[in-house]
Amino acid sequence: MEKIRITLKDGRNIDLELFSDKAPETVKNFLKYVDDGYYSGTCFHRVIPGFMIQGGGFTDDEPGIKEKGKNYSPIKGEFISNGVNNTVKHLTGVISMARTFIKNSATSQFFICVTDCPHLDGEYAAFGKTVDEESAKVAKSISEVKTHSWRGYDDIPDDPVVIKSITRIE
Repeated sequence: MEKIRITLKDGRNIDLELFSDKAPETVKNFLKYVDDGYYSGTCFHRVIPGFMIQGGGFTDDEPGIKEKGKNYSPIKGEFISNGVNNTVKHLTGVISMARTFIKNSATSQFFICVTDCPHLDGEYAAFGKTVDEESAKVAKSISEVKTHSWRGYDDIPDDPVVIKSITRIE
């Protein structure tokens, strides 16, 4: 089982284990971005208390955010409503792929649930979870920062929550 560490610019970490047996293409895609260093300098650009934190697609660009840039091709959404028997539930600490309304549109963006989100089960590709209580607490604390709206984007942290790196760990 693959494990990764999200290291924030402020030094805190979120450690996750990835479920390649439940969502193999999703994990492979995510690890391609990890191995290429794509996530370094991105931020959690959308945070909603009692729901989730989303990252992996934008960088901090005062006074707002800007898209990171080139993504790989979108992947097939590995979830039940898209014909894939991925039974991972969106519980607190679960990492899942963000997408548009198009089921096969996921690229680099991901989100981490900070509470149980059963309405997402079978509709989004859940592919891992936090490995310890401290990692879940860090994710939850990110969801509680003060936010604002900017140029059509909502729920942007007032003080950017920047990802220093995402790396594989033993």
